[in-house]
Amino acid sequence: MVEHLPGFDGSHLHEDRIEQSVGRIAESILGEARTRHMSAAYLPHRHETLEVLERLTWLMFPGFVGPRGLSTSELREHVDGVVRDIAARLVLQVSAALRYQENIARGAPDFAQRSYHCDRRAASIVEQYLARLPEVRRLLSLDVQAAYDGDPAAEHTDEIIFSYPGLRAVTIHRLAHELHRLEVPLLPRIMSEHAHSVTGIDIHPGARIGESFFIDHGTGVVIGATAVIGAHCRIYQGVTLGAKSFPKDERGRLKRGTKRHPTLEDHVIVYAGATILGGDTLIGAGSVISGGVFLTQSVPPGTVVRGPKVDVRTRTNPETPPANYAI
Repeated sequence: MVEHLPGFDGSHLHEDRIEQSVGRIAESILGEARTRHMSAAYLPHRHETLEVLERLTWLMFPGFVGPRGLSTSELREHVDGVVRDIAARLVLQVSAALRYQENIARGAPDFAQRSYHCDRRAASIVEQYLARLPEVRRLLSLDVQAAYDGDPAAEHTDEIIFSYPGLRAVTIHRLAHELHRLEVPLLPRIMSEHAHSVTGIDIHPGARIGESFFIDHGTGVVIGATAVIGAHCRIYQGVTLGAKSFPKDERGRLKRGTKRHPTLEDHVIVYAGATILGGDTLIGAGSVISGGVFLTQSVPPGTVVRGPKVDVRTRTNPETPPANYAI
């Protein structure tokens, strides 16, 4: 319920000024095509996409997310209901994304035919996507175990599923990555940027990540679109796997589709604040990249990379008050 100030009903507003603002806002919308989308083509709905994502997590971690108290005898019925709900919602969003990509405008002469083609393609994509979910669940189970094995502060794998932002970001990434592999426009980025907003971890859905992956703490992690991460890797907060440069074509436009981000082979650890850049940068298996390192060159397997040693100086603080440190 909206609470109004006592005695205020809006009558003090000047109608002519409101009308002037309405006119100027409408003109602004019509004059700037980049920030509006009116009737040219369909768009997916962000809210519906995130509803689908939420229900997908019901299947990834049943009992932890979504309905509680499921029994073994009820499981198949529960899965059947959730999958059918996801399928119905997702096919609409995928079809809308495909129509957007093909710029199918309402009222066009071939509107019905092209829309039908997008609907059929969307149905096929959703069927393929659902078939991949058991493999996503397998990978996430290994990610949970990797987090438990890599964090002595974790008391149980349940704690990791409930509370670790790294696992949440990786969960959304693995779900978004499968849509990306199926060449679905927009929806994977909607999912990945949602994960970014709630965890502070930015993983492009195009990044390829192997099994048993663990992001500890996680805030400020950036993993670029063409990054490749092998199995049993671990990275910490503030790590960037980014691009060293952005090649341009003869007209000065950014080239897309090139390998811009580094590759980590199996069993690599990257500690907090390290930055690794470049599509041709390869971190060999079993290497350790120390915290704060800035790296733009490949290193062979089994390498420990450290930055310059920091010169730490201390002095007595004359303003330190007397204190009792007993707790």
